[in-house]
Amino acid sequence: MAKFLIADDHPLFREALQGALANHYPDLELREAGDLEETLAALQADQDLDLLLLDLHMPGSGDLYGLIRIRNDFPLLPVAIISGSEDATVIAKCIGFGALGFIPKSLPSANIAEAIDAILQGDTWVPPAVQGRLDTISTEDQEIARKVADLTPQQYRVLFLLHEGLLNKQVAYQLNITEATVKAHITAIFRKLGVYSRTQAVLLAERLQLEVPVS
Repeated sequence: MAKFLIADDHPLFREALQGALANHYPDLELREAGDLEETLAALQADQDLDLLLLDLHMPGSGDLYGLIRIRNDFPLLPVAIISGSEDATVIAKCIGFGALGFIPKSLPSANIAEAIDAILQGDTWVPPAVQGRLDTISTEDQEIARKVADLTPQQYRVLFLLHEGLLNKQVAYQLNITEATVKAHITAIFRKLGVYSRTQAVLLAERLQLEVPVS
């Protein structure tokens, strides 16, 4: 019996994917999550999962942060990205940061099942159009990812809002926390990233952003 977790904030897509997979895996057991915190909780509660199907831009995931954090916390779990993008740069970053597959949402259900079969067998699966032409991730970016993986989801939210140019009081308002708590998070972010200013932290965060919008 296969056991998958679908992590995507669109209920209709989760339902459609569940229906498509049920035809291919008759004994499939599925879990669902709609944001990063739900995903982390589900992974912690059930460590017998065979595969995580992960949306890049669900709430809390923050482009590559969700993938990086999950690969750090659950290094033995196969992760496949399910995305609306087919951009080679996005795919290369996801594979470089630990995904075993990158499956476009536009694929027919039979092809999605074929991709999942390959991933479950330990292979890396990407769309045929980009095979053989994906850039590798630099050692520097891998080191940045290692540091970012140490951030808590709330710390990453603060970092993301700093990247958006918000002041401490605006970050506090957005997250419904005090300015003192924001300052404490920023201190922890600096320490974990090994930086000494907001500008340095923002530049590091920028290295992990995806330039092409995906869903």
